[in-house]
Amino acid sequence: MSKNNANAVMQERDIHKITAGQLITRILSKSFTYIFLLIMALIVLFPFYWMIISSLKTLAEYRQAIPTFWPRQLMFVNYVDAFTTANLGDLFLNTLYVGLVSTLLSLVITVLSAFAFARLEFKGKETLFGMLLATMMIPGELFTITNYITVNRLGWMHTFTALIVPFLVSVFYIYLLRQNFMQIPNELYLAAKVDGTSDIKYLWKVMIPLSLPTLISITILKMMGAWNSYIWPKLVANDDAHQMITNGLRNAFTDTSGQANYPVQMAAVAIVSAPLFLVFLCLRKYIMSGVSRSGIKG
Repeated sequence: MSKNNANAVMQERDIHKITAGQLITRILSKSFTYIFLLIMALIVLFPFYWMIISSLKTLAEYRQAIPTFWPRQLMFVNYVDAFTTANLGDLFLNTLYVGLVSTLLSLVITVLSAFAFARLEFKGKETLFGMLLATMMIPGELFTITNYITVNRLGWMHTFTALIVPFLVSVFYIYLLRQNFMQIPNELYLAAKVDGTSDIKYLWKVMIPLSLPTLISITILKMMGAWNSYIWPKLVANDDAHQMITNGLRNAFTDTSGQANYPVQMAAVAIVSAPLFLVFLCLRKYIMSGVSRSGIKG
């Protein structure tokens, strides 16, 4: 009995050693993970921190050879100067108009195209869809010259039309929504057709509500794309009446001698970035949900 008891005690000690070792390994693994994530978060957030503190500095402090990591004097007046100097009100309105109109029209085209490729049967559907997907491998910059020539020949230069029409169709959005539509059982569509429901009514009553997270994701991404657009608006509509916010901030804070007031410019960038940051912060779950749901079924 004593030998059996000794063996039992040794086995119990071995179990405790294994358990303690696993616990230490788990703690070290989690600690390493959190430290790594913390370092990555600091790397990502540091540019935003630098933007904010730079917007609150004086120009003399900003130009010092040794940078300061906190303003000696908080210059909140830089934000007022930024709003008035760059005429941010008009820039906001122009960008918001282009973003809303292009997003609404793009949603209509995306929904109808995705529905056609997901539910309707017509000759050459798979071939046509494959050709559309193939265009995703072509860099968007290659279309700049042809789009510019087309817009110029149509007489759309320096108009909102040139900022909206060329980018209404997105193959990626069509593909994303089509994948989501294909997850909806086809039996629902066949049953609706038996009941005499039209395709448009079925799309509006059934497919759009079930695919709402993906549609919200597309809306957010499209708005962010319009808000951040820089090269194309500078090429086709860089006049004061149609100037977008990204182009308006480029030279608005440079005086006649070519010197830029960087703290005020940083304040303007912070003002422009705030809406996108708030939208992403409040609606990030819809973006993740829409993308993840669209990638389940091929």
